[in-house]
Amino acid sequence: STPIAAIMAPMTPGARVHPAVYHVTDFLAHSAEVLAVNIGRKSGDLVATGGDDRKVNIWSLASGTNLMSLSGHTSAVECVAFDQNEEMIVAGSSGGTLKLWDLERGKVARTLTGHRSNCLCATWHPYGEFFASGSSDTNLKVWDIRRKTCIQTYKGHARGVSHLLFSPDGRWLVSGGDDGAVKLWDLTMGKLLHEFDAPALAHAVEASCHGLAFHPSEFLLATASADRTARLWDLETF
Repeated sequence: STPIAAIMAPMTPGARVHPAVYHVTDFLAHSAEVLAVNIGRKSGDLVATGGDDRKVNIWSLASGTNLMSLSGHTSAVECVAFDQNEEMIVAGSSGGTLKLWDLERGKVARTLTGHRSNCLCATWHPYGEFFASGSSDTNLKVWDIRRKTCIQTYKGHARGVSHLLFSPDGRWLVSGGDDGAVKLWDLTMGKLLHEFDAPALAHAVEASCHGLAFHPSEFLLATASADRTARLWDLETF
């Protein structure tokens, strides 16, 4: 596929921050390096952080206070994600284990295993009790929390899967990897629908995927790459 637009970021060290951007606050979130952060969409007030101290901490944006600290992982927490209702949070660790916490009870509801190495990303399906995870083992998995198991495993990346995102209508799952590949998976058919082929720029050593975003109402996908480009893809034909 050919992107309908590509934007190259200028290499201008020391560029000024936009005057409309203000530093609001900061806080000591963990006793070690902070590796992950996620803001809940329902209230807009809950922030989750994951750290090298093996903990998941929940914060209030309004008050800046720590609401709870969730322990249980035996290795660093590399990704965190709230569900749509902010009732549960999933966290993936460098050991490959995923833990699902019930936020009302403040306890682990599920411990899910299957990835062989670092769990790099996790994202919730917009409808239903499903989430997806990506790992440095090159696989991505879709989990059903009611059945407490993995229901789909997708393979095809040559290196770790660092970014995942469900389409707004929940039909597709897009994955971005350290191999530079961006793949679109059809959840109903359970197979690869399309791989986006964007040739790397001549100066790029590698073109790892650094970000994914779906347009909320149109069939458009944006990708960010280590080759200094952002690309916009038309999904209308799929």
